[in-house]
Amino acid sequence: MHANPYIVLGSAVVGFLVGLTGAGGGALMTPMLILIFGITPSTAISSDLVAAVLMRPVGAAVHLRKGTVNLRLVGWMVLGSVPMAFLGAYLLHLLGDGSTAQANIERALGAALLIGAAAMVLRYVLDRRSGQKREAVVHDITRRPLLTVGIGMIGGLIVGMTSVGSGSLMIVLLLFLYPMIGANQLVGTDLTQAVPLTLAAALGALAFGHVEFSVTTSIVIGSVPAVLIGSFFSSRAPDRFVRPAITFVIFASGLKYVGLATTALGWVLCAVLLAAGGAWLGYARPWRSGTLTPAVAAIGESGPGGSGSGAETEDPLSTGPEAPA
Repeated sequence: MHANPYIVLGSAVVGFLVGLTGAGGGALMTPMLILIFGITPSTAISSDLVAAVLMRPVGAAVHLRKGTVNLRLVGWMVLGSVPMAFLGAYLLHLLGDGSTAQANIERALGAALLIGAAAMVLRYVLDRRSGQKREAVVHDITRRPLLTVGIGMIGGLIVGMTSVGSGSLMIVLLLFLYPMIGANQLVGTDLTQAVPLTLAAALGALAFGHVEFSVTTSIVIGSVPAVLIGSFFSSRAPDRFVRPAITFVIFASGLKYVGLATTALGWVLCAVLLAAGGAWLGYARPWRSGTLTPAVAAIGESGPGGSGSGAETEDPLSTGPEAPA
């Protein structure tokens, strides 16, 4: 058993995204293992799940320390997800590597993620126009137990079969069930509920013998430190930074799972980033007098040694108050 340095490097990138957004673990890690490193699908899925048992608790611990986790909400989701994760792992064992059914599940999941990403963009545009702020504290939201258990059941079944959904699918469903919740609060709750879910799916994977421990070791070495760094960012960053990152990762995951080739995916994501940057420049026009200066001043005063008086200067791109540092 030995670690692959290239898998370690790729896992570090994915781990950072998981810590930052709560999404993208299986949806990005598994395709990387299959398409770039030639690992069989069932082995990639199972090895990724086992590695996630060590990766996700790190991010969850950061958010628990910051108080951005609703443990009751986590409990309702786990009630549905854990039993279904065992069922999903067993179904994966029955289907085998070349199953058409598994491919169909992945394509359906990809379509769902793309719809979710599009809806998140639409919601963001509507919020900007109406001035509505989605920054509710996670402990103050009204819980919906039955629907929350249902989310857990759907996510658990899919996670057990594909290793995807503990972050990407769950966070989309949570966002639409609890639309007023702030992004960093959403990531914290999502990362925490994923801990017992991935543990259950990993135990199922171990029971049915698909795990390759050299792959798992490489993933752990790269992803655990990276997810810690990403979680520090997401637990402290303003909503206006975290939410676009979540949307982008979910969009990329969806494209990958509907079957877009790796090279085409790279070009599409580059085009999306360029288009988003152009749209922002056209909307904000930071070169105009009086637009760029306040933002620069606010950044300068919030840095080390800043006086803190920059609170009186409003960032024109702000969609709500920043999370405490």
